[in-house]
Parts: sequence; structure tokens; C-alpha cells
Amino acid sequence: MARLAVPAPVTDALPKTYDPVGTEARWQQAWETSGAFHPDPSAPGEPFSVVIPPPNVTGSLHMGHAFNTALIDTIVRFQRLQGKNVLCLPGTDHASIAVQTILEKQLKAEGKRKEDLGREAFLEKALEWKAQSGGTIVGQLRRLGYSVDWRRERFTLDAGCSAAVIEAFNRLHEQGLIYRGEYLVNWCPASGSAVSDLEVEMKEVDGQLWHFRYPLTAGAAADGRTHLEVATTRPETLLGDTAVAVNPKDPRYAALVGQTLTLPLVGREIPIVADDHVDAEFGTGCVKVTPAHDPNDFAIGQRHNLPLITVMAKDGSMNEAAGRFQGLDRFEARKAVVAAMEEGGFLVKVEDYRHSVPFSDRGKVPVEPLLSTQWFVKTEPLAARCREALENADPRFVPERWSKVYRDWLTDIRDWCISRQLWWGHRIPAWFVVSETGGQITDTTPYVVARDEAEARAKAEAQFGGGTHAHPLVLEQDPDALDTWFSSGLWPFSTLGWPDADAADLARWYPTSVLVTGFDIIFFWVARMTMMAGAFTGQMPFQDVYIHGLVRDENNRKMSKSAGNGIDPLLLIDRYGADALRFALVREVAGAGQDIRLDYDRKSDTSATVEASRNFANKLWNVTRFALMNLAGETPASLGEPDPAALQLADRWILSRLARVNRETAERYGSYGLGEASKGLYEFAWNEVCDWYVELIKRRLNPGENPSPEAVADQRTARQVLAKVLNALFVMLHPLMPHLSEELWHGLTGEPETTFLALQPWPELDVAALDDSLEASFSELIEAIRVVRNLRAVAGLKPSQSVPVRFVSGRGELAAVLTAATADITALTRAERVEVLDPAAAEANPATKALAGVSGELQVLLPIEGLVDLEALRARLEKDIAKAEKEIKGLAGRLANPNFADKAPPEVVAECKANLADAEAQAELARRRLADLG
Repeated sequence: MARLAVPAPVTDALPKTYDPVGTEARWQQAWETSGAFHPDPSAPGEPFSVVIPPPNVTGSLHMGHAFNTALIDTIVRFQRLQGKNVLCLPGTDHASIAVQTILEKQLKAEGKRKEDLGREAFLEKALEWKAQSGGTIVGQLRRLGYSVDWRRERFTLDAGCSAAVIEAFNRLHEQGLIYRGEYLVNWCPASGSAVSDLEVEMKEVDGQLWHFRYPLTAGAAADGRTHLEVATTRPETLLGDTAVAVNPKDPRYAALVGQTLTLPLVGREIPIVADDHVDAEFGTGCVKVTPAHDPNDFAIGQRHNLPLITVMAKDGSMNEAAGRFQGLDRFEARKAVVAAMEEGGFLVKVEDYRHSVPFSDRGKVPVEPLLSTQWFVKTEPLAARCREALENADPRFVPERWSKVYRDWLTDIRDWCISRQLWWGHRIPAWFVVSETGGQITDTTPYVVARDEAEARAKAEAQFGGGTHAHPLVLEQDPDALDTWFSSGLWPFSTLGWPDADAADLARWYPTSVLVTGFDIIFFWVARMTMMAGAFTGQMPFQDVYIHGLVRDENNRKMSKSAGNGIDPLLLIDRYGADALRFALVREVAGAGQDIRLDYDRKSDTSATVEASRNFANKLWNVTRFALMNLAGETPASLGEPDPAALQLADRWILSRLARVNRETAERYGSYGLGEASKGLYEFAWNEVCDWYVELIKRRLNPGENPSPEAVADQRTARQVLAKVLNALFVMLHPLMPHLSEELWHGLTGEPETTFLALQPWPELDVAALDDSLEASFSELIEAIRVVRNLRAVAGLKPSQSVPVRFVSGRGELAAVLTAATADITALTRAERVEVLDPAAAEANPATKALAGVSGELQVLLPIEGLVDLEALRARLEKDIAKAEKEIKGLAGRLANPNFADKAPPEVVAECKANLADAEAQAELARRRLADLG
């Protein structure tokens, strides 16, 4: 039969050394230039879509972004290989308060304020920052190999997203779900704005707890008491107290409920009220109530119809309601109030007190709960729709336990303050009719909500008339901006063309397939997206929510900029390559939702974990070069499928393993078992393909000069199987290591660079190749070879020395595999000859002076008489026994010591026990080998 014509050898397709930086840059450019990841909504294939969590344009990416990117890209690349029509849409978030804080700090350093520039000039400066910072972030995402559609890149302040925000605000207002009112909000005095819960960080601080006497107004009570004692960590707020609350079931104060106290320093009479919120067991059981300065007090105030007295201005200073303390900074006022209370005889005691204080994440100062007129969204109607959908697992959380966290937050929900006193962001689409309030915006100025100023004027004229020449109708747009989370809540559908119901992308890819995000923003972002989506599309915005953990540092601490323990992913990419970093991060995932730990040497900017992944990349590179040197210029396509009748034992084993890994990996990728997928592929590629199959077929690939026709045919079979295995392996590894696999696949297949592995089909599953029994027996064969090699090392045999090998097993199936693999065993163990005996035959013909080993039900004998210096071997074994016994004595002594066994950390004790068991096993093994020598 004539041989197929083959192309020129492709050995030179891969350089000797793998250059990750150059390789990755080349493929990133090729993918993007060709539009490989720019899908057509009209193309065939089941739709699969992801809109990536948009990074804030506040600087550069951190390791958490790299982790999230690696997970998302692994998922979407796998779905492309499954033949789906995949859209992965990128974008960035304008991060209103964060960016404005950065810019105001820059202006302050120049001795300026944003008011000196004016709104328009300030916004131009913000856009310049976005261009710079956003460009940096996009460049970093490209370095990571993100297979997103850059042609569809979005920004939360671009024209399309801005139009969606305006439409959403107007629709919610028309439905009565957006309103303006005065409520308690988190106020940041440093940035001069309300802030969301996400911008609030709870910090443990060492403070003080002041105990004060509040005298009863009518004098002594029936039981002789003249006052009640309250405690507070914020004495300056007592100036705004409007009640003292006790628990209604507390018998100590039952007779006092309804009476009044005289507020010290102020002289105001305040009632004693009974409220279930008060913990009778905490402190004195009496709580001062300041409704305008504490969220819990605000709720008590609403239940008891208490007045709201604000004693603090928005810059953090005391206002006119604070009386003689007006003008003092809040912390100066704290000292002054305490001093005045002490002088008046109202101070009981002061205690050191460690407690949690809410800090503004951006302003870096404690936030103040303050009454403020703001815009709010009524969240309960929106949350109810989400809770109802969740009953049908819509969306489905992975892992499922996070659905309870999501449900609980939707159940205990407050109205959402959506206005921010900022310039950078979506300006609220409301216009105040300032001509009705003397040209000023006040809390009572009437307003209209509209989609643009022309519509606003038409609405205002319809409501208030057109004005007169002397008193024209004057409108002024609300100067405030919307909370960033309002626009990012629309992200899954605003990026696809909503509110245009006919948008092709929206029709094809919405709802999206999966959201991949950290557990720390379930409340702030995930729930906002589901509430918004339910309101505007009638559907949940994604089918699945895959929750991942955080990246922790080498000391198992959460990485953060404030802690100064973050790791710049680009440092590791420059050293090891993006694929190595991605693979390392995903491989560290022990289970969905679990945190991962990344080791890192800060002195050398190195990571042993990422280096191990780079070594894996080198292993794959080298095995591919080995294949190219042995395939005689042929490719998987030109070689074709191997003849099943021509397969040898090793071929059938590796093809069975390939089929099993194919099935397992597809299942793991598809069910978000990404860490398990990476570990399984690593073991298959390194241990089974590189360490065993390649070693087993080397003699078949090089049959020598003037080989027999049978050897030539066997050589071709080995080539076919090797090419098939590597071809499939590169496809399966592609989602995890996209650049490397693309490069190796092209080297193996000889395909032109315009044909991408990224767009190939997933390898067809060869169910017929699966052979459970063969895989089990072959694993035993591998262990048998390991035992032989170990015994050779114990005997101190030189690599050139050959020695007989004897296997003894009563299992016919195992004996048959060993017999069939005699040639392989001989080649891999340098055996003089290989004998496979049953126990009876071995007993009838015993081996003398042999080292023995055991692997399961198999005994391995290595006759060494005449080949080694037995006396020297005995001496070495005796030395090993003495060393092990010394270690056993020391470890046993530590465990017998109560000071160690009872007081040492459990993991240290467990490690000591494991080391003792290992030392005892080593000693017993050496004794057996010594006994075998006689």
C-alpha cells in the first residue's frame, strides 16, 4: 500500500525554548485582528453569553480581577469548543465616588477645588482620567488573554448605557418606585456625599464607652431613683436625643415608661419609651435615642413618633441645633460634651471599649448617619419578584448555599438611596422648578422627571403654566449624580441594547448564561441586577450565578490596597506568562466558593505555585517537540485514525484514559468544576502522557535501521496514537492555557494561523475505547515498574547494569497484563529478563538473595546476588534502620509529652503523628529488605 504524501517536516515549527510573553502577544493580536471572538447574532449555534463584571476605572487590576478573568474565560472558551454561539462582552465602570475622590485629591494638591474648574471642565478632566486608567485596565485584560468581543466593549457612561439609565429612572418614577424624601443615609463628610453600603467598611477600633446620668424631670421616682444611666460611644450625638428607650419586659423600668427625663446640657424634656429593640441584658438596659443620627434609633423614632433633631452639618461640624457647641468639629465636640457633662456632674464613668465603626472606604473617615433629602428606590416590590423567581432556582446559585444569603438579603431589605452628591456619574434626570422657590433648590422645590430638558419643560409648563415675562418659568437640573450601582444594575441588558426591544444582541443573548463573581458583592450588585432585570425585562438577567472565593496572600490574609498586601498580576505574567498565572489560579480552586491562596515571595517577586504551572507549560512544550521530531513531518490529519487491531497494550490504555479524561473534563467545565478540571488535565498530561506513554513508545518510534514490516507498521500506530492524544489534549487544555495550547496545536497540526484552535470542536468522545479493567490493571503495571526502579535504587545498581525481574501474582488478569507488557517492562527497568509467576511456581523455584517489594497483590523480586556488594548493602540498610529508629524515638517522645500533645496546635500534632507513622514504615521496610538478604 502506498504511503500518503506528507508535508515537509514541521520540527522547526516550535523553537527549542518556550517564550510565553512573545507567544501570548502574537496570539492575542491574531485573535483580535481576525475577530475570532466577535460573534454574529444571526449565526447558528445555541447562544451562550457573559457580560463581564466591569472593573472600576480607578487605576489598575489586582489579583482578584485576574482570578475572576481566569474563571470566566475558562468557561466561555469551553462553551465555544462545544459549538455554541458565544458572546463575552467586556466593559468598565465609571466608579463615580472613587474616581471623583482621586481627582479631588489631585486638585487639592494643586491648591484647587472642583468648584474652581466648574462642572464641565471637571467632567472633562474625569474623562481624561477614564481614558488613561480605562486604557490601562483594558491592556491588562488583553494581557490575560480574555476572549472577549472588544468590538462590543461598553462603558457605563457611554451613550447607550446612559440612555438606558435615563429610561430606567423615568420608568421607575412613573411606576411610583422612585421617590424623593428625607431619610437617614450613610454620609461621608470627607467626600460630601451619601455613600452606599459597599463604600462602607467596618473597622475594629479602640474607643471609649461613656456612661451618663439623665435626671428624671419630676424628681425622684417612687423607688427613690432620680435618674437613668445610659452609655454611648458618640457623646456629641446626645445633643439630638429625643427619648430614652427600655425593653417593655424589663421590670426595672416598667413603672418609668411614659415619664420624662431632662436632657443634660440642653434642658429638653424627653420621654422614656418601651421598645422591643432594646436588649435588657446589655449595659444598664437603657438606650439613648437619637433618631437623626443612628439607623436603629431612626426606626425607634418612627415607631414612637419621636421628633428628628439633626445636630451636625454635612461637613462633620456641629450645627446651630448643637447650641454652644456649634462650629466644633464632631470629634472636638465629643471632647467638649464629655467635659461639660463631667462639669455638670452627669458623667458616671468611662470604659475602654473596642467596637466596630463604619468608615467611608473612599473618604477614609467614619461615616455619619445623617438625615438628608435624597432620591430612593422602593425595593420591596422589586425584591418580591426576585424572591418569587428564586423559588424556581432562577437564577441558580453555584454553590447553592449562596442562594440563602441572596434570599435573606432580599427579605430584609431597605429602600435604596440612589443619589450621590457628586459630579462624575449619571446626572439625575430631574429638573427643579426653581422659579417656584426663589431661584434656589430646596427640600420643597417642586420638580419634574423627564428624559431630557425639552420634555422636562413641557411637563413643567403643563403643571405650572408657562410663566410670565416678569416671572418666567426657570428649570434647573438636579446637580446630583446617581449611585454607580444604579447603572451597573442595568449592565446585563443595557450592554446588549436595552431599551431597544428589537436589538439583535438583546434578542439573541439575553438573558445571559452565567454571572461569575465574588461572594462579597452578592448584596450590592447581584441583587441589584436581578431587581432591575425583573422590573424592565420580566426575566432574571442570568441563568446561573457562579460564586467564587477571594484570593488570599501567602499569609492567608485577604488581599487589599489598604493592607498593602496585593500582588500585581503583571509582575507574575511578565515572569511566567499569563497562561501559567491563569492555570495556577484555577488549579488552586478546591471547590466552588472557596478562597484560594497564592504564595508569593515579595523580595524576589516570585511564586512557587505559578512557577510550577510554568514548568507544566514547559513540559507540554517539550513533549510536543518530541512528537514533532518523531512524526516524520506528518500531522494528526495525515496520519489518520489507528487501526484498533494494531493497538498495543499501552495504546489501548492511553486511549481509554483519553476518553475518560475527555468525558470527565467536559462534565467538570460544564458544571463549574474548574479546579477539578485543571487538576485532572495536569495529572493526565504530566503523569500519564509525558511520564508513561511517551516513555513506553520510544522504542516503537525508533525501530532502528532496516526495521521489519511489522516494526514499521507498529511505528505508525504509535505515531497515530501520540498525535491523536496530543491533539485532543491541546483542545481540552485550551480553556485554561489558551495561548500555549493554540501554539502547540498549530505546531502539531500545521494549520495556518488564520485557523484557530479556539474555534475548533471539542474532541469526539470515543466510548468504545473506554476499558475500566485495562485502566485498573495498567495502573498496577505502572506501580510494579515503580517498585522495580525503587529496588534498583536501594541495591545501588548502575543504570547500565541489567538484572532479572520476577513478578509473583495469583491474579490471572494482572499476570496477563504483565506478560503482555514484558517488552515495555524490560525497556523501562533495564531488566535482564522478566518472569511472571504464580505463587506455586515461585515457591518451587525460589529466588535467592533478592530484594523484595510489594504493590497491592503483586510481589516484586529483584535477584541481586553477584551483582552488588551485599555487605555494603547490609551496612546501608542497617544505617537506615538506625536513623529511622532514632527519629521514631524522638517523635514518640514528643507525642508522649503532655505539654506538646495537649497544648500544641492540632495541625502540628497531626503532622508529628504522620511523621512517626512514616518513620515506622520506613524502618519496617528496611528490616524486611535486610531479612531478604539473609
